[in-house]
Amino acid sequence: MIDALLFDLGNVLIRWDPRNHYRDRFDTPEAMEQFLAEITPGTWNHEMDLGKPFAQAIAERSALYPDHAALLAEWKSGWERMLGGAIDESVTLLEELRAHGYRVAALTNWSAETYPVARARFPFLDWFEDVVISGVEGIAKPDPRVFQLALARTGFVAERTVFIDDNLPNVEAARALGLHTVHFTSSAQCREELRAMGVRC
Repeated sequence: MIDALLFDLGNVLIRWDPRNHYRDRFDTPEAMEQFLAEITPGTWNHEMDLGKPFAQAIAERSALYPDHAALLAEWKSGWERMLGGAIDESVTLLEELRAHGYRVAALTNWSAETYPVARARFPFLDWFEDVVISGVEGIAKPDPRVFQLALARTGFVAERTVFIDDNLPNVEAARALGLHTVHFTSSAQCREELRAMGVRC
């Protein structure tokens, strides 16, 4: 019987997309996409999610791509613009799960430097029993150790916990550890899959 849910945050409960900031910094969408793919790939952002300071990450990347140094600096100065709004349907789902008595916590790949910005903006982040932040812990999904840390800190039992994430490798890592999983594509799809597992929502 499922009694707990472990939520990812970015693009499950909170929209995040660097395009929100960079789309007006380029003459064409194609130029922006090339910048995001080649100069600021996900692997680079992952370094900050693992705890590398923004200043260090930006300095290292700027040394490799000096022509893009000004735009790279905006990864920090413009970060708040990358943050979109809450995904309201997911927040409603979270609220209903809590009302039904389910325990809820979050496990997020997020920089320790920028998470406080989100926490100040979104009061529902205080609804969780615990929020395990990769940038604080120095371990990030899909590393199995961060799931084990989240379970240990919350006391959630893997076989009675659903992990919800929009990133398939993270979902697969959680499933391998015995958690129930939902690969999030929309709030409605998430709700439907939870109901199929017998979760009241």
